[in-house]
Amino acid sequence: MAKTEKSFPRNFTGCLTCVQVLNIMVLLGFMLNYALRVNLTIAVVEMIFDDKDNQTIINATLGNHSVTEHPLHIEQTRYHWDTKQKNLLLGCFFWGYVLTELPGGRLAEIIGARRVFGYSTLLASILTLLTPGSAVLGFGWIVAVRVVLGFLLGATWPAILPMASKWIPPMDRSKFMSNMMASSLGAAMTMPICGFLIAHFGWESAFYFTGIIGVMWSVAWFAMVYDSPGLHPRISETERNYLLKALPQDSGNKKHMPVPWRSLFTSPPVWAIIVTHGASVFGYFTVVNQLPTYIESILHYHIKHNGLLSSLPYLGKYLCALASSILADSLRRNGKLSTTTARKLFTGFAVGLPGILMFAQAYFGEDRVWSIAIFTIALTINGAVTAGYLGNGLDIAPNFSGTIFGMANTLSSFGGWLSTFMVGELTHGNNTPGQWKIVFFILACTYIVGALCFVVFGSGELQPWNSPKQNPVEEKHEEQPLNEEKV
Repeated sequence: MAKTEKSFPRNFTGCLTCVQVLNIMVLLGFMLNYALRVNLTIAVVEMIFDDKDNQTIINATLGNHSVTEHPLHIEQTRYHWDTKQKNLLLGCFFWGYVLTELPGGRLAEIIGARRVFGYSTLLASILTLLTPGSAVLGFGWIVAVRVVLGFLLGATWPAILPMASKWIPPMDRSKFMSNMMASSLGAAMTMPICGFLIAHFGWESAFYFTGIIGVMWSVAWFAMVYDSPGLHPRISETERNYLLKALPQDSGNKKHMPVPWRSLFTSPPVWAIIVTHGASVFGYFTVVNQLPTYIESILHYHIKHNGLLSSLPYLGKYLCALASSILADSLRRNGKLSTTTARKLFTGFAVGLPGILMFAQAYFGEDRVWSIAIFTIALTINGAVTAGYLGNGLDIAPNFSGTIFGMANTLSSFGGWLSTFMVGELTHGNNTPGQWKIVFFILACTYIVGALCFVVFGSGELQPWNSPKQNPVEEKHEEQPLNEEKV
C-alpha cells in the first residue's frame, strides 16, 4: 500500500490560517513583481516624442525632453530618445537582475526570506515612484534606476523557496509554487490598467500607481508574514503544532550551514533543474518577446490592437500552473505517483510538448489562426512547470533550495537577451517565413532537450548532501513526506 500524507488543514479557527495568508501575499507579491517590471514597456510609447504624431508642442525643447499636449489635453513630458536608447532602456533591467539571483537565494537561506523578499520589493516600489523624476534628470539617471530595480527584483524569485521549506508541507508545495506564475497574471492585468491610466492621466501615472501599490503591499507583508511558524506572533497553537510536526525545525547553526558547492556542481539532479529551467525560460522569452514582431511582419496582423488576445497566454499559463499543481499534489498525497515520477511527468508535459508545438509552428506558422493558436497553447501548457522542475529544489535539498533556484535563474536570465540576439541575427535583412522556420526549429530542439534532460537526470529524492551533519532522526523526519514511494 502506498504511503500517503494528509493534506494541510485548510481552516483551524474559522478564519484564514497563517499559511493561507502567506499564499495570498506571495501570489500578490509576484503579480506586483511583474507590474513593477512591465510598467515601462507600456509607458515608454508615450514617453518618447514622435515628430510624426499629431500632438502639439506646448513649450520649446528643454535639454532632451519637451512638454507636449496629450490627445486628452493632458500636459506631459516627452523625450527625444532614439530607437537605440529605447531598447537600451528596456533591456538594462536585466543587467542588475542577473547579479542577484544567486546571492538572493543564499541570503534568504541565512537571514530569512521575509526580509529579502520584503525589502527588495519595498525598495523597488520606491524606485518606481522616483522613475518619472529620474527621467527628467536625464537618460542616464533613468537607466540607472532600471538597473537597480532589476538588481532588487532579481533577489525575490529564489528567496521564496527557503520560505516554502519552513511553512509549506511537502505535499502542498507544488500548489504553493504556482503562486510564482501569478507574475503572468500580473502582467496581463497591468497592461490594460496602466494603459487606461496613461490615456487619462499621462504616462507618469503608470509608475505612481504601481509604486504606491508596491509600498502598500510591502507594509502588509511585514505585518502579516514571518520566516517560520515559530516566529509568528499570532499563529494559533493548533496550526503551529501541526507545522512543527510536519516540517523539520532549524537548530541553532542550521541557518548558517555552509553550501556544499562541490556536491551541488557535481549533482545530476541539480544540473537537470538548471538546464531545464534555462531551456524553458529561453523558449518563453522568445515566444513572448518575438510574438508581436512575427505576427505583424509575417502574418501582417496587429496583435497589439487586441488586448484580450494579447492577455490570453498569460492568463492561460497561470490557470494551467494552478490546475497542474493541484493535480500533482493530489496524486503524490494519495500515493498514486512518487515525487520523482510526478516531477518528471509534469516537466515532460510542460517543456516537451511546447517543443513539439514549435515543430508544428514551423510548418503551419504562416496561417494566422494556426499560428496564434499554437503560440497560445504552448505558453499555456508551459505553466505546468510548477508541478514539475520549478520547485524541485525543495524536494532534493530544501536547505539549499534558494541557492539552487538562484543558480538556475542566473542562467535563464540570459534567455531574454539571447533570444533577441538570435532572432535579430537570423532575420536581419531577411525577415522571411523561411528564416522564422529556423527560429522555430531552434526553439523546438531547445524545449525537447530541456525536457529530456530532466526526464533522464531529474529526481525527487532528498540528496544526502542536504544535511551532511544532521541527526538521523531529523533527516528521516524530512525524508518521510518527500520520498514517498508506491510499494
